[in-house]
Order: sequence, then C-alpha cells, then structure tokens
Amino acid sequence: MQKLVKMASHLLVVWLLALCFASPAAAKLSTTYYQKTCPEVEQIVLDVVTSKQITTPTTGAGALRLFFHDCFVGGCDASLLVSTNAFNRAERDADDNISLPGDAFDAVVRAKTALELQCPGVVSCADVLALATRDLVLMLGGPRYAVRLGRKDAFASTAASVAGHLPSPNMTMDQLISLFEKNKFTVQEMVALSGAHTVGFAHCSEFASRIYGFNGADRDAHDPALNPQFAQALQKACANYVEDPTIAAFNDVMTPGKFDNMYYQNLLRGLGLLASDTALVADPRTKSFVQLYAANETAFFEDFSHAMEKLSVHGVKTGRKGEIRRRCDVFNNLST
Repeated sequence: MQKLVKMASHLLVVWLLALCFASPAAAKLSTTYYQKTCPEVEQIVLDVVTSKQITTPTTGAGALRLFFHDCFVGGCDASLLVSTNAFNRAERDADDNISLPGDAFDAVVRAKTALELQCPGVVSCADVLALATRDLVLMLGGPRYAVRLGRKDAFASTAASVAGHLPSPNMTMDQLISLFEKNKFTVQEMVALSGAHTVGFAHCSEFASRIYGFNGADRDAHDPALNPQFAQALQKACANYVEDPTIAAFNDVMTPGKFDNMYYQNLLRGLGLLASDTALVADPRTKSFVQLYAANETAFFEDFSHAMEKLSVHGVKTGRKGEIRRRCDVFNNLST
C-alpha cells in the first residue's frame, strides 16, 4: 500500500511540474476568463447538458469520448465539431470518428445556441465542449475538476489529419505508450484517462476478434484472458454483429452508467472488453496502476482529474490562431 501511495504522490508532482512548463497558449487560459463578458457561461452550459443527459443517458459517455478525440488530434479546438461540406471532408467523418454518438454533438450545439442568445460571439465551441464534458462526468458520479477557459476554435478540420493520432482497440501496449508520450502524457496518466471506459459502450466489431475464432482457432474460441462466462455472453450478444454493425456492449458490464473505479476492478477479473483494456493488466508497466485504482477510487478520481485538466489545455489555440465560431459545425468564413 505504501508503494501505491508513493505512485499517486509521484503523479501529483509530475502534474504540478507540467503546469509550470505549460505552453504559452495554455498559460493564457483562466477559470475566470468570461467573468465580465459572459458571467453565466458555466450555469448555462450546466443547465443545457443536465437536461440533455436526463433525456438521453448516453450523452455523458459520448461527450467524454468526443472531447478526447478532439483534443488528441490537433489540440482542444473544436475541430471535430465541424461538418463536412462540398469543399472539405471534415475531421468528424474520418474512419476513427464515424462511430462518435450524435447526442454528444447535439449537447454542445444546444449549449452553444443558448450561449449565443445570452452572450453572442463570446464563448468558443472549444470551451463549451470542455465545460460540457466536465459537467457530464460529474453527473455520472465522477469527480469535478477545474476547467480553464479562453480557447479559440480551429480554422481547419480535415479527415486526413486524424489517422495515427488516436488509440485503437487493437494497439499493442508499446504503441499506446508511444502515442501518449508523443502527446506529453505519462504512462500513469494514460492509465488514469483509460478509466473513462467505466462508462459508454463499444461496438462488437471492435472486439469480435477476441470472442470469435481467437488466433485462427474454431468459431467459439475466445481470448483466454477473458472470463469464460463473460466471453460466452458476448458471443451471444454479438451473434448478428456482421448483419447489424450497431450492436454493442457496455465497456463496464457491472456499473455501465456510473463513473466509478469498477472498470479497473473488472480488468482484474477478466472483464475487460477491448484488447487494449486487457493489455493494461498484462503489461508490468501499467498493471500496478490498474491495481492502485481498483483498490482506491479516491486515488483514481484525483489522478483522472489531474489528467483531464492537462488534456483540456492540450494544443489549445488562443489569440489570432483561432476564432469564436458563431455555429460550432461551420467556420465563420467558408474560405477557412
């Protein structure tokens, strides 16, 4: 236990050092950025996303995934919210983003619309997405973390910019660690952010190779790292996934709608849905962090909060490097 406490303390030190060496753009952000220009911004966003989450309970998990996909491709700049037009295939239509849920986009659009009525041309879509994600995590039972504001929205959004920038279910641990390190995240921060899989779902196609004909064996052969009963249940649930690609399973089979540390407990029981989930337990570089978070939800919440604060300022645009879009799905000027 003493070793686990030391690991948690080490992450806090790393996070504090990261703040000290934050990018010039991130340094311009502030939790009070809209204090004079749109003082009700946080309440307006909270009211809108609360209503949306109550109506559509999958919104929270969707927004969390949307936020991560936006930030890991070119920074947290709402480039993922732009729609494809006759002149450009946008980021949201890249293969890795096709499955992002529409309800998450809708939550941001609704919040932005409400803000435009109250404070026209003031709050960026990137800030709306950051606030909405934080509020929805809290609604699901997760921790509340600080969100600094003042991001500008990107001038560009292209599907071609996405490939190779997002983690995929079948990446090896070396590939995952390398991807996160390129984005200045530590191994422990990667494991903490993976805890977002405590909510949401994955389509059967993303893990079918683990439950059908594993390693070229017969049809019913499954990954031995999976709990046998869990594997059999998934085989039944996904039986028609080829004909119906929308069939999916919860990432966390125990408490699918609650943001907690059950995801890590599941991993230790062979209940990890994706190959990349199970890899966190199999690799000695990550297993100790899984054990820490499985045993201590407070440690997970603290480290997840720190990692999300760091993620939320990743690659942000400020000043003339971005704009305040009037509509989140369209650039202010078509020429951009």
